[in-house]
Amino acid sequence: MLKTILTVAGKPGLYKLVSSGRNMLIVEAVDASKKRQPIHATDKVVSLGDIAMFTDDEEVPLWQVLENVKAKCEGALCPIDHKKASNDELADFFAEVLPNYDRDRVYMSHVRKLIQWYNLLIGNGLTEFAPEKAEDEAPAEDE
Repeated sequence: MLKTILTVAGKPGLYKLVSSGRNMLIVEAVDASKKRQPIHATDKVVSLGDIAMFTDDEEVPLWQVLENVKAKCEGALCPIDHKKASNDELADFFAEVLPNYDRDRVYMSHVRKLIQWYNLLIGNGLTEFAPEKAEDEAPAEDE
């Protein structure tokens, strides 16, 4: 699911990929407005499925971190206000979500963005973060 959710540099929020064309993507805002707009080839676009968080051992995919946040918040919106929370509150929260995160390379601005994205996704009914299983790749027997 996260492969089709995009972040665009210079634009706030998250976007869902609707269609792709020649030299552009058509995206829909992941919020109440559901506004569609083109994203051109010159814009920097990153899929949430391609993002990972640094830990002391290895990189952990964003979907796993989001699943950890969902487990901690019991599937509800995160109670921490990403705009008003202090760095200490964010660090304590993130240490519970991902205990061995790399404290030198994960900045509190990353944690703020993570909480913002999590609340945006949960608030708009996108609650399954784990990648889909490859069940549809198996050959069908009824052809």
